Amino acid sequence: MVEKIAFIFPGQGAQVVGMGKDLYENYESAKKVFDTADSVLNKSITKICFEGPEEDLKQTVNTQPSIVTMSIAALEAFKSQLNIQPNFTAGHSLGEYCAMYASGVMDLETTLKAIQKRANLMGQVKGGAMSAILNAPEGSIEKALKEASKIGYVDVANYNSPVQVVLTGDENAVSEAGKILLEAGARRVVSLAVSGAFHSKFLESASTEFSEFVKDLDLSNVSVPVVTNVDASATISSEDFRNKMPRQICSSVHWTQTISNMIENGVDTFVEIGPGKVLAGLNKKINADVTTYNIFDKASLENTVEVLKKELSLI
Repeated sequence: MVEKIAFIFPGQGAQVVGMGKDLYENYESAKKVFDTADSVLNKSITKICFEGPEEDLKQTVNTQPSIVTMSIAALEAFKSQLNIQPNFTAGHSLGEYCAMYASGVMDLETTLKAIQKRANLMGQVKGGAMSAILNAPEGSIEKALKEASKIGYVDVANYNSPVQVVLTGDENAVSEAGKILLEAGARRVVSLAVSGAFHSKFLESASTEFSEFVKDLDLSNVSVPVVTNVDASATISSEDFRNKMPRQICSSVHWTQTISNMIENGVDTFVEIGPGKVLAGLNKKINADVTTYNIFDKASLENTVEVLKKELSLI
């Protein structure tokens, strides 16, 4: 029996060529989202998602609006089959824009324009590096950051799960932190193929420019809280969103804390909406007792709808 439910949305890295195509072909509500994106952004998000090539899809300026479009299309298709209200929403990095849309902070056109502006600014950032650290011993991340900071800037980009943290910053400092963590007993250090050091002070100028952009956005107060990346706090005020959106670009993504916060507030069921199953995997590491369903194509949507109808005693 479902107590409380949260909708969660994936971030950059979840993209795959072909995503959303069968949703577009089978659900009018999903088709409308893709068609709106093509029109509002004045480029064929539909073609980039469905046909690629992968080289185009993985460029930040295309990746971010593509994932947001596909995720919102999946959300609208889901709602057309089972219109349930979540208790919370959240999204990993760019996925937070889908969460804000799902909660009603922004309409579709505003969400698309905002994520494209964010993508353009982040896509201009070059230099730096990012690495994923797996199974680092307790307390070793803080020590490694302190030591590696002697040769350059390094910080935590993502707190993804208790066993996965992503570092960001100067290439040499990130590399040094990785070496220190391997020596301390971390299982693996994986260099990430990124164009820049995201969620770091390298993006402070992008954050500043984005803050000017969001001043004029039409944002609404909401009743369904979005648990935001910058502080893992349930947020409902339009002015709080206006403040947090620019900060999120250069702040750590507190994903572990975000999921834990929702669980502490009674959420026992998550629906991951968008490409892939990355967040479902992270949820298992954060708390193995919660249930996560996925919606990324027609089959997964139908399966999730069927199971939730039973769980919610709607059939």
